[in-house]
Amino acid sequence: MEYFVQQLINGLTLGSIYGLIAIGYTMVYGIIGMINFAHGDIFMLGGFAALIVFLIVTSFFAGIPVALLILVMMVVAMLTTALWNWAIERVAYRPLRGSFRLAPLITAIGMSIVLSNFIQVTQGPRNKPIPPMVSEVYHFGAITISLKQLIIVVVTAVLLTVFWYIVNKTPLGRAQRATEQDRKMAALLGVDVDRTISITFVMGAALAAVAGTMYMMYYGVASFTDGFIPGVKAFTAAVLGGIGSLPGAVLGGLLIGLIESLWSAYFTIAYKDVATFGLLAFVLIFKPTGILGRPEVEKV
Repeated sequence: MEYFVQQLINGLTLGSIYGLIAIGYTMVYGIIGMINFAHGDIFMLGGFAALIVFLIVTSFFAGIPVALLILVMMVVAMLTTALWNWAIERVAYRPLRGSFRLAPLITAIGMSIVLSNFIQVTQGPRNKPIPPMVSEVYHFGAITISLKQLIIVVVTAVLLTVFWYIVNKTPLGRAQRATEQDRKMAALLGVDVDRTISITFVMGAALAAVAGTMYMMYYGVASFTDGFIPGVKAFTAAVLGGIGSLPGAVLGGLLIGLIESLWSAYFTIAYKDVATFGLLAFVLIFKPTGILGRPEVEKV
């Protein structure tokens, strides 16, 4: 039983990271109906930005408190990725917004390749390890919970609450929901649609940066290939939970994290991805909109 609970804790930690990335996918899709396949590489870029901040700050301020160091890493990573995603939206996506649906998808894949190769050229192809920032571990009998696992789960819960409040209770959230329902009508009613979409991209990038920082802190290494697999898993989480739903994105991420952890613990690790995508296929067969997704209403 202790082993099972331990795997549940590990799965919730990994699922929290997937959920943070998935929120970015689901917000962009909910607003403009586009899958931003460069989002996984924005997550990877956030991890590298945090890594660079870690190396610079620890070189000049060796005795800086760990909490302040992590906060600075997250803030700088969020600003960096927000600027990148804002530029990508303005340069690569906005000019294609009125074209056929396949064009933005191809452009998103192209931007993913550009970001991945940019990091490979500028930072090198090798993995970049960092020393452990948070090493405290708490023992509850045979169950072990590390402080970094608690940090990841708490940060995910806080950010989900904050973004749910923004989307549902603020003027920006009303503008986003209006743009999601009908962009033309929202523009006629005074909503700055372009600004709303740009802010949505910035918000998604900020969440991806936090996830990238947490991912690097958890595993202690950064690589230019980190954006692909977590990005695909997070996209799967967004679809599984119901793309367009913020709680659904986090729920999907938690489910995928739990499946991976439990499958790796009790079965061969080589087939953990088969279990993940098998669950996705099962859910979509019986509930095509995802677990918390709502049926799309056709406008006539």
